[in-house]
Amino acid sequence: MSVHFVGAGPGAADLLTVRATRLLAAAGLVLYPGTYLDPQVLSPCSPQAELVDTHDLDLDQITRRLVAGHRAGLDVVRLTSGDPSVYSALAEQAGRLDDAGVPWDVTPGVAAYSAAAARVGRELTVPLVAQSVVLTRTQARSTAMPETESLAAFAATRATLVLHLAVARTRELMTQLEPGYGADCPVVVVYRASQPTELVLTGTVATIADQVEHARLTQAAVILVGRALGDRRGGDSHLYDPARSRPAVHDGSGA
Repeated sequence: MSVHFVGAGPGAADLLTVRATRLLAAAGLVLYPGTYLDPQVLSPCSPQAELVDTHDLDLDQITRRLVAGHRAGLDVVRLTSGDPSVYSALAEQAGRLDDAGVPWDVTPGVAAYSAAAARVGRELTVPLVAQSVVLTRTQARSTAMPETESLAAFAATRATLVLHLAVARTRELMTQLEPGYGADCPVVVVYRASQPTELVLTGTVATIADQVEHARLTQAAVILVGRALGDRRGGDSHLYDPARSRPAVHDGSGA
């Protein structure tokens, strides 16, 4: 038996991967972040499975549950919102499981920023506009940020910026981003992307804070900033340029 860290995606049950659905159906114990997920995400679970909302648990309490489930002979699923590779506390939990001698694996999920970009029909890497995406957060009552990862430094690159865990500080953050991106730079805020209560706000660095405050958003939202979110017209990709040299395609006939 193993502990399976499973990305639940942005929260919609129909954005679970096939593998995630299979693991949930087989699990005897499922720990999930109830704050961020639509309850329908748990619909594949067995009626006999124990379901534990981790909202009020700290990492050590979560780990004890995972270890106990494993030692009881259960398949255990630890659901994370979005994808486990981003802001999931995977490193901390996996390290504790290693110390306890408990095997684990990871199943990816649809990242929240991907669902947000899909919702507004935008590619985040538009030729000649932006070719990099920065996934970051900011520090308030949270883990300290490395000194080299300041918001101003990221803004200077003018890459498409994805801010997690930051919507409660939108006005302050837009003030920090304006020198790098400009007041007219497009901004998209997506609350609970893909879920029934989804809300999409579109504006600019100068205007988005008013909308966020009017909507009273304080959590469960992703902020996207960058010129790639504006006019879809940029350059054409070199990959599909008709002038690009391409290797000959053989039909397999040997001729």
